[in-house]
Amino acid sequence: MSMDSGVWIEGEVRHGRMLGRELGFPTANLDVDDESIPDGVYVSRVVIDGREYRAVSNLGSNPSVGEGPRHLETHVIGFSGDLYGRVLRVELLQKIRDERKFATLEELRRQIETDCRMVMSSLLF
Repeated sequence: MSMDSGVWIEGEVRHGRMLGRELGFPTANLDVDDESIPDGVYVSRVVIDGREYRAVSNLGSNPSVGEGPRHLETHVIGFSGDLYGRVLRVELLQKIRDERKFATLEELRRQIETDCRMVMSSLLF
């Protein structure tokens, strides 16, 4: 698949609420101004220091944890390190589900696990 096939979002990684880290899925948070991209959870790709990573990205307002400003949260599978303040480019390859509100954080954690498994088995890479 060509690197030009998805929708790119680029921005400086900013601090979030650290909830993803608490759930076992740390995320890089980016502000998003483009309203034309639909909210949801995406199979995505990130290149960090020349290495390509599979990722799962949520674009929206986090309804399970009290809503907030619309932004992109990306869990970069297999990456550990500090991305705060760095400019990151995330390619949204395919929407896998709508953003939704979960009754508990445990339900949300289980869904993120499922989303990550889906990304790892994706044929888009």
